Amino acid sequence: MIISSIKTKLTSVPFADPPKTGFLTLEKIDLLIVQIETKDGVIGTGHLHPLAGGLKTLEMCINEMLKPLLIGETIENISSLWNKMWNATFIQGRMGITVMAMSALDIALWDCYGRTKQKPLWQIWKGKDEPLPIYGSGCYRGLGHDGMIEKAQKYVSKGFKSIKMQVAHCFTNLEDVQNVREMRNTLGSDVGIMIDVNQGWTVEETIRVCKKIEEYNPEWLEEPVMADDFDGYKEICKSTTIPIVTGENNFTHYDLLPFMKSKKIHILQPDIMRGGYTNLLHTCNLAKKYGIKVAPHMFPELSIHLVAAIENPSWLEYMGWYDHLWKEPLLPENGTLKPTNRPGHGMDFKSEVCVF
Repeated sequence: MIISSIKTKLTSVPFADPPKTGFLTLEKIDLLIVQIETKDGVIGTGHLHPLAGGLKTLEMCINEMLKPLLIGETIENISSLWNKMWNATFIQGRMGITVMAMSALDIALWDCYGRTKQKPLWQIWKGKDEPLPIYGSGCYRGLGHDGMIEKAQKYVSKGFKSIKMQVAHCFTNLEDVQNVREMRNTLGSDVGIMIDVNQGWTVEETIRVCKKIEEYNPEWLEEPVMADDFDGYKEICKSTTIPIVTGENNFTHYDLLPFMKSKKIHILQPDIMRGGYTNLLHTCNLAKKYGIKVAPHMFPELSIHLVAAIENPSWLEYMGWYDHLWKEPLLPENGTLKPTNRPGHGMDFKSEVCVF
């Protein structure tokens, strides 16, 4: 179980259906893929998709700062390797590039460990391979009013019980209220509607708009203001009956602790690429102590192992971004995903996507 090799590769492949977020232009999926191999020839992979660039910087961080810390180490205790990387990069930061680089390696380490043990990660973490609820994300604001509703209807026709639409950035507050109202009128009362702001409002705007959309019973309002405006989130949560969720742009449990301690946010959305499996497991367990559920941000193929194993799961998020990249994609069935029984995280890129 000794780490003998760490390789990195940058690749760029087209989206099957480019997301129209309204504030980012995304035509291709730009990936940093990490491959870790042990002396026994077992290979694990991890990857990063940071959306807004920085892949060469992330790759340099892995090769210059982190790779030398891991070569020759055993994968028997991955938590200790996470802490070794964390402590060695104190000067360079507790967020951003270093943590994302650590996360790619951590994902690959756990994949390698699972493949060594010939067990899926959910089983290693004593979870269950039961179908898990997943919501249809990607009703992008860039599709416009009609496009968002049409995308939501497609999800519902496939058995999804909840969808996520977007507001702000491209729309006025008045248009946002109208879009939410018409989404509810179209889908009816039995379908959950999540609403994603992508940090596009002020605290005052959020409070004002929430008062106008409460009657449409949203499942939640996501990331209304900047991720580190902890006082703003407290103020918003006190002002509305709509559940407020956030966490995708926060790094590790340290950055999420203010939300946990305030006990105003009832569902957190940590991103596996901002802490890796090791820290996300710790974050989930810590959130449970505060009575908070976890709905990981994106990457359901990876995060499903955690959601299947923790005691405080909420939803998985599905957009289908990577379905065409995997040898064996993990596809939803009637609004659920079931964990794979393949060893490790069980996901391998097609050879045309990445060959080392």
